[in-house]
Amino acid sequence: MIIIEVRERIEKLRSLMKERGIDAYIVPSSDPHQSEYVAEHYTARAFITGFTGSAGTAVITLKDAGLWTDGRYFIQAENQLKDTGVTLFRMGEKGVPTIEKFLRENLPFGAKVGFDGKVVSVQYFRSLKKELEGSGISFETGEDLINIIWENRPEKPHTKVIVHDLKYAGKSREDKLQEVINEMKSMGAAHYVISGLDDIAWLLNIRGRDVECNPLTIAYSIISKGKCYLFIDEDKIDSNVRAEIEKAKVEIRPYESVTEFLEGITEGTILFDPSKTNTWIYNSIKVKTIEDMDITTKLKAIKNDIEIENVKKAMVRDGVAMVKFINWLKKTIKSRNIKEIEAADKLEELRRAGENFFDLSFSTISAYGANASMPHYSATEENQATIEPKGFYLVDSGAQYLDGTTDITRTIAVGPLSEEEKLDYTLVLKGMIDLTMQRFLYGTTGSNIDIIARIPLWNAGMDFKHGTGHGIGFFLNVHEGPQRISSVPNNVRLEKGMIISNEPGVYKAGKHGIRTENLVVVQEDESTEYGGQFMKFETLTLCPIDKEPIKVELLTEEEKAWLNSYHKNVFEKLSPYVDGEELEYLKEATKEI
Repeated sequence: MIIIEVRERIEKLRSLMKERGIDAYIVPSSDPHQSEYVAEHYTARAFITGFTGSAGTAVITLKDAGLWTDGRYFIQAENQLKDTGVTLFRMGEKGVPTIEKFLRENLPFGAKVGFDGKVVSVQYFRSLKKELEGSGISFETGEDLINIIWENRPEKPHTKVIVHDLKYAGKSREDKLQEVINEMKSMGAAHYVISGLDDIAWLLNIRGRDVECNPLTIAYSIISKGKCYLFIDEDKIDSNVRAEIEKAKVEIRPYESVTEFLEGITEGTILFDPSKTNTWIYNSIKVKTIEDMDITTKLKAIKNDIEIENVKKAMVRDGVAMVKFINWLKKTIKSRNIKEIEAADKLEELRRAGENFFDLSFSTISAYGANASMPHYSATEENQATIEPKGFYLVDSGAQYLDGTTDITRTIAVGPLSEEEKLDYTLVLKGMIDLTMQRFLYGTTGSNIDIIARIPLWNAGMDFKHGTGHGIGFFLNVHEGPQRISSVPNNVRLEKGMIISNEPGVYKAGKHGIRTENLVVVQEDESTEYGGQFMKFETLTLCPIDKEPIKVELLTEEEKAWLNSYHKNVFEKLSPYVDGEELEYLKEATKEI
């Protein structure tokens, strides 16, 4: 059914394109705030292609349709695009054209390319224009054509704003605003446009439920001449929340009035982040600009001491839920098979029972056997596998608690394993442990140390097509910048207080997928005479790592010592909160190897 619907939608879009003289229409994954995860109203790319992964861009021409996505989604996209008439372009693969090259080669000179300017960033639009210079291609950015053909499109969300308590946030909105204003002064900016939803939530200590699994509210903020304005649908703010926000001298204005406000600025310089600001906002600016990474992005990446202590408390509750889940899984699989969705639902039920639970931090990846070879696999009622008592089950999951965000992956033996499965599991574990143990000089970036997690795999002729680690928000987005551990070059130093994931993996299509993920926080280590200030990772995640698949002879003495020390800490932190058979499982799971 979805195949027929996708084909019909594409034909309807082409009819509109012909009427408007548009030769190609670009549909990105984003919303007006360049969010990674978007409210259902903004899932235009999924609507037009049928591909539901979180990353990808669709291009529809009058005779072709294509979807560009990265290695995390190749298998999923291949399955979901089958027979839709949409061609999969595997980004980064040899011989695969970029979107710009595709447009150059498939459009006539003087063609017109359209997109909805509200969901395309300034940075991307500039890149597109630069790559297409000399092609005679012009752009039409004023109309959302998908909106015209999308019958019964979900409404924009209107959930109530909640205040994030100071006992969790660790810093008042007044203090945060002052930090930002001070930074603006040093940069020579009189005004500052903030589009990122997590940036605004962090700055004003507010949260919401506008985006599934992300505790955000859809809004813009502008700091102008020392005063902060929040542009938001006012029916989302009750009187108590309004009073709290206005105490910090924040003025609340209607969401759609943001461009009118910008057009009214006639002097001074406006600061904005071109990667997060859409072209609709940019076209409203009439004065000089400074373009840089959001000040808020840099500030919120470094967690304060209260945030870190809170996250550690959240990790205990999350770990308890995981222990109860793994015990249930290993026990139940001996007597009956389990569906992937049933397993995900069970884990969610256990998490929801924990204090301060707000939501999941992303849709649980519950993947058995070959399904785990898709790093971002999503089980549905139609395609889900039955977990049987053999091989591996991978679960990548997390929660939003008022006192922190969690993200953990465990690959669990649910029965007999092959030697290949054991080897792959052990090599992934070695990479994760080696990176955790690595000290590094202050000034090091994530791209400097990414290789450490890959070396055991490289030595065996394997690799994985995703970054090793991403930043994590504090009761905010599970993926947060600017820090990351990836082979992609970046110049962001790993600073004390940054929380980041450590998650190498192996993915063999048709066979299995293995990933082990802990969250770590950057801490200062010793300062030496002949090196300088060294940094280290402190592990935050508390959950046993399945010992059953480990080929112990492949671990170094240091790796074994790390694993035993980690498990000792897991037992000490979690054992007071479990009893009976769950405590027995925890004892066994954390015994020394």
